[in-house]
Amino acid sequence: MVKFRFDPMKNSKLPYYLKNAVSFITPSFLYRFSLPKVLKTLKKDDLLAINDRVNYYNKLSQPFTLEANTKSIKEFKSESKKTYFFDLYIYLRYFSESFKISYLFGDITQIPETPSLLKSRPIEGDNQNSVLMKLNKVRHFIFVNDTTAFKEKKNMAVWRGKAYRDHRQKFLEMFYNHPKCNVGQTNTKGNISTPWQKKKMSLKEQLEYKFILSIEGNDVASNLKWVMSSNSLAFMTKPKYETWFMEGRLIPNYHYVLLRDDYSDLEEKIDYYTLHAEEAEAIIANANAYTKQFRDEKREDLISLLVLQKYFKLSGQLKDE
Repeated sequence: MVKFRFDPMKNSKLPYYLKNAVSFITPSFLYRFSLPKVLKTLKKDDLLAINDRVNYYNKLSQPFTLEANTKSIKEFKSESKKTYFFDLYIYLRYFSESFKISYLFGDITQIPETPSLLKSRPIEGDNQNSVLMKLNKVRHFIFVNDTTAFKEKKNMAVWRGKAYRDHRQKFLEMFYNHPKCNVGQTNTKGNISTPWQKKKMSLKEQLEYKFILSIEGNDVASNLKWVMSSNSLAFMTKPKYETWFMEGRLIPNYHYVLLRDDYSDLEEKIDYYTLHAEEAEAIIANANAYTKQFRDEKREDLISLLVLQKYFKLSGQLKDE
C-alpha cells in the first residue's frame, strides 16, 4: 500500500487528490456518454446482491420533489474541493449537470427532512431520507493484509484515537491502566494532560494484539473496516450509526464480539476468547468474508451509480428509457 505520513498501511491523500484533480478537469460529457456502457457491466448472477445493496443505501420507495432552491450538479461543482466533494462528484459527473441534489457533508447523525446524499445515518428509525454514499473513503475505507495469525498475537485489547466524546473518555478512564489493555487517547487539542493521553500507534503495531476495540466517535468507528479485514478480533458495542459499510447489518458475535454499552464485560470477553481461539478465528473468518464485498472497485462504482440513478428517478429528474 502507498504511504500516508508515517503509516504505510493507511491510504495516502496525495495520490488521492492528484487523481481526483485530473479527473475533475476531464469534460463531464465523456462520463455521461459512457454511463449506459458502465451500467451494462451489471452481471445477471450478481443482480440480486447488487440491487440488495442499492436498496439498502437508498431506501426511498416513493417519488419526491426537491425544493426549487436545491443546488444543481453544476452549482455543486463550486464546492470546496475536499474528500467529500470528490467522493460524490466522481459519480455525479455521469448525470446531467442540471439535475439537483440535496446533500450533507460531515458526520451526520440526524435524519434530514429532505432525501439527501450523505456519509452516515442512524441505524434505528425511519432513515429512508438518509441516502448513503461512499464518502470520505480515503480515511474510512482502509483494508489490511495481516500475515500474523490470531494465536501469535498478544493476549490484550488495544485502542488508539481521539477522545473528545464523553463515552470514549469514560471508557479510557476505566481501562487506561488495566493490565490486559493498551488503550489511550491521541488528542491534539483540549485536555491532553490526562493519564490516558498516549502516543499514536501505527496500524502494524495495533495488529500485534488479538483484540482491537472499535468505538464510535461522532458517528461510526473509522477503524472497523481495517480491523475486520485483519486477523485480530473486533470488539465493540452495538453500533448506533452506519455508513456505506452497512454497520447495521453486522451480526453480534458472528462478525464481531459484542460488548455491553458500559464495557463492564470487556475483561471477561478478553479472557474468554483468549481461551477459545477457535471461536475467535471463526468470527474473524466471517468478518474477513464480509469486507470482501467492498474491495472490488468496479463493483463499488456500479453500485454508487445505481444509488444515484434511483435517487434521480424518484425525484422525477431521470425518466425510464
